[in-house]
Amino acid sequence: MQCNVGKTERRLRVIAGIVILGLGAYFGSWLGLIGLMPIFTGSTGWCPAYIPFGISTVKKD
Repeated sequence: MQCNVGKTERRLRVIAGIVILGLGAYFGSWLGLIGLMPIFTGSTGWCPAYIPFGISTVKKD
């Protein structure tokens, strides 16, 4: 697994995931579990959906 998600995007993904989980819990909806995916991709820095398109938001040194 090579990192393909940049730092800013990683932070935004984790925040969005937490918000989605929180809204799911607040409304009692299992759809809030969708928030686990952005939390996973944000915390690992790897997004499988980027691979087929060759996308990377990691800044090159």
